[in-house]
Amino acid sequence: MKKIITILATVLITASVFAQAPQKMSYQAVIRNASNALVTSTPVGMRISVLLGSSSGTAVYVETQTPSTNANGLVSLEIGTGTPITGTFAGINWASGPYFIKTETDPTGGTAYTIAGTNELMSVPYALFSANGTPGATGPIGLTGATGATGAAGAAGSAGPFHLGKDTLGGIVYYIYIGSDNLQHGLIVRKTESTAVWQTAGTLTNANRTEDGAFNTNLMTSSAAATYIATLGAGWYLPSVDELNLLWDNRYSAQKALRAGGFTLLSATDNYWSSTENNASNAFYINFFNGNAANFGKWNTLSVRGVRAF
Repeated sequence: MKKIITILATVLITASVFAQAPQKMSYQAVIRNASNALVTSTPVGMRISVLLGSSSGTAVYVETQTPSTNANGLVSLEIGTGTPITGTFAGINWASGPYFIKTETDPTGGTAYTIAGTNELMSVPYALFSANGTPGATGPIGLTGATGATGAAGAAGSAGPFHLGKDTLGGIVYYIYIGSDNLQHGLIVRKTESTAVWQTAGTLTNANRTEDGAFNTNLMTSSAAATYIATLGAGWYLPSVDELNLLWDNRYSAQKALRAGGFTLLSATDNYWSSTENNASNAFYINFFNGNAANFGKWNTLSVRGVRAF
């Protein structure tokens, strides 16, 4: 079965609302064929729909594009800059969410769309939200997340503003930075965890990025750890070794919030799997007693904790 594996679960990375420039949002995905092989360096036809309310909701905006995948099967595009089919991107009222992005893909570059996938938007940048002229808008719109909360900025469970230790989107904020778009970005750790093997057999997956757990998790084939993460819902992934190290470094804020909420605490002694592969047989983990990173046989059972980016 052909499939598309989305990398950026939140989908939104940048937004432009200058008077002379079209509004847009960045989107990336990895394309695989029926044999699970990457579709590399190839033009692909894509139809992108913005759905209102649910994954099967009304399409308020539809466009088509023909981007090309790179040598790693990654396709990058800007939603809002394609050929419009239905509605206008500028006409979307982001305050009326939740919204979902549906992508349909023809890996041969045409319009026979045989691959489909839908992802929920977890937040909308300040620029797009305020462009609707909504009075009193002070932050991104909060769209449906793992907590099930929806509503405009400032509503319970909404996406922002963020602070370390904030309980939001089904987890606890443990890392924050200001991006080039002048918006808050960072990482959220899940309130619960499990244990699992990384992989039962020694198979090289090329999930070797130290900084991008979402990329890695999408490549973790035959992985009980990745299967558990998938049960958490859209947006969650197994942290890369760097993202897991940030959790260790900043666990003071995360642990205090987890304890205050009565959630599952981070272990003070366990080893936690990262999504960063070392080779066909081993992957990296971090020991939460001393914060040391090392690699271990994938068939070993270690603690597994999901994270998500915002």
